[in-house]
Amino acid sequence: MTEGNFVDYVKIHVSSGKGGKGSTHFHREKYITKGGPDGGDGGRGGHVILRGDKNLWTLVSFKFKRHFKAEHGLHGSKSRSTGADGQDAIIPVPLGTVVIDTQTGERIAEITTEEDVIVAPGGMGGRGNWHFKTSTNQAPRYAQPGIDGIERDITLELKVLADVGLVGFPNAGKSTLLAALTSAKPKIADYPFTTLKPNLGIVQNRDFTSFVMADIPGIIEGAAEGKGLGHYFLRHIERNSVLLYVIPADADDISEQFTILNKELTRYNPELLDKNFIIGISKVDLLDEELYTAIESECKGAFKDIPVVLFSSVSQQGLTQLKDRLWELLNA
Repeated sequence: MTEGNFVDYVKIHVSSGKGGKGSTHFHREKYITKGGPDGGDGGRGGHVILRGDKNLWTLVSFKFKRHFKAEHGLHGSKSRSTGADGQDAIIPVPLGTVVIDTQTGERIAEITTEEDVIVAPGGMGGRGNWHFKTSTNQAPRYAQPGIDGIERDITLELKVLADVGLVGFPNAGKSTLLAALTSAKPKIADYPFTTLKPNLGIVQNRDFTSFVMADIPGIIEGAAEGKGLGHYFLRHIERNSVLLYVIPADADDISEQFTILNKELTRYNPELLDKNFIIGISKVDLLDEELYTAIESECKGAFKDIPVVLFSSVSQQGLTQLKDRLWELLNA
């Protein structure tokens, strides 16, 4: 998945179909001159439906099409025949899509399973004249018109659904870790915000098991208030089952970095602290044996009951242990 084709926010316009009008037909056949009303009902207008699709990862298809319209219902006809319903407009979206009414800001739905959500119901068809026959009105020349469909603007916002989300400052080694554990090919360079879009990869584990890992754009202080990439990355973290804090071994203060990361997540959404998490100390290939032992001791004292794994994406050191600990948390 590349930066160019990852789209996670889009506005679209949807229109449901109008219901068909009821018929004012009267029954006519040989030897029956006054057969009475037999006008059928109009068909329902087509719905606009969002359908969760596990095979989609982005909203990139909406780059090329932003307007969706369902068909109108057909009119009723003679012999109480109901008009056909209008064809629904079915729009596939990736799992993790939040649907918002653009005008009001109301959250319409969150699509997290392969489900159908009607975002614009079609108009009901009108009733035919046979419904209106009474003892005092044997030949009603009235039938209902169809009800208009609905037009609305909606916003689709994708929150990446992944088992493990990587959390850390820019250049903490998250993209390198993702590349080492999966077949993903994220852009990697030594400058802030190399990762501008979430990257996903599948981590192959023991016994043919696997899990999805997401590299989220790096955090900076004040991100919860919109600094840097701000909410752009934080909304994706909400959907990760387990968080992996990635802190480089050459950080000035490992404990302080963790505190700042934790604070930003808390300020954005305190519920993020309820997620299971693990701390990974990256780039340990840069350390000699003495410094490695010192950092290991420092982490044990600073984090106590929090699982900590020291690893190197370059030398592969500690990666198997890291995968094992993540798998344990995912199945806790």
